[in-house]
Amino acid sequence: MNKAEVFEKINELGLLAVIRGPSPDLTVKMVEALVAGGVLGIEITYTTPDAENVVHTLSKKFGSSIVLGMGTLTKPEQTISAKNAGANFLVSPICEANLVKNMVASGLVTMAGALTPTEVFQAYTLGVDVVKIFPGSLGGPAYIKSLKGPFPYIPMMPTGGVSAGNVADWFSTGVVAVGAGSELCPPQLAKNGEFEEISKRAAKFVEIVKSARN
Repeated sequence: MNKAEVFEKINELGLLAVIRGPSPDLTVKMVEALVAGGVLGIEITYTTPDAENVVHTLSKKFGSSIVLGMGTLTKPEQTISAKNAGANFLVSPICEANLVKNMVASGLVTMAGALTPTEVFQAYTLGVDVVKIFPGSLGGPAYIKSLKGPFPYIPMMPTGGVSAGNVADWFSTGVVAVGAGSELCPPQLAKNGEFEEISKRAAKFVEIVKSARN
């Protein structure tokens, strides 16, 4: 998929699972369970053990049937290694100019973290495709609604504090997608081998997202 197709797919799905896996093998199994439940937007964070090899494995296994990215980028050199591993998009929790410039230069869909109005505008002017509002739990949907006042043209995605119970509230503010982590796929379920439960949670989450957007 090219950049435009990846962005369109993220917008279509509206949901990215943010995975901080406990181990390489369990992370792959977590993603398999999520995909089985219908979650097709996957972000593997750099805090996951052996994250790049995990992404390489998932890229070979699922190909273009999922949108696969790497998150928690904090170093410019991770931009290249993430792309080489097979990432379709890049996500950072911060907006550090040199890092973001490298991410944008990769040619991949890019998301940088911001919270204040100044940070949101800075991220957008640096060329990111989506501003990741993080941590979303600090201000909640009402905060994004306030940000959308001066910045209606900036695509935003909250991460942190997104749950099945408040998805509709987030989408009512006009976000392009939401990022869900432990609320969607708790690492403890993987450690317990409860992959069917992960699939059930995934299916429920996908239905709630579809309903919220309709």
